[in-house]
Amino acid sequence: MYLTTDKKKEIFAKHGKSDADTGSAEGQVALFTYRINHLSQHLKANRHDFNTERSLVALVGKRKALLDYLKKKDINRYRAIIAELGLRK
Repeated sequence: MYLTTDKKKEIFAKHGKSDADTGSAEGQVALFTYRINHLSQHLKANRHDFNTERSLVALVGKRKALLDYLKKKDINRYRAIIAELGLRK
């Protein structure tokens, strides 16, 4: 399994307020980014896995919606998470 409970706690501890803070936008964006990177690697090896491709597009849409929310709500938090995760925007 690529995403264990310990890995989730590590992501939320690094990008959220604590490892139990799973609702913060920054933590969710970081988790989506981790999952997007994993699915992208999977699709490079399995080009005809269309269900995974659809899931990847859905995750990218969710991440974009959260980033748009952060941009509208607090531009400094938005810029911080973009820089921290190395996302191009």
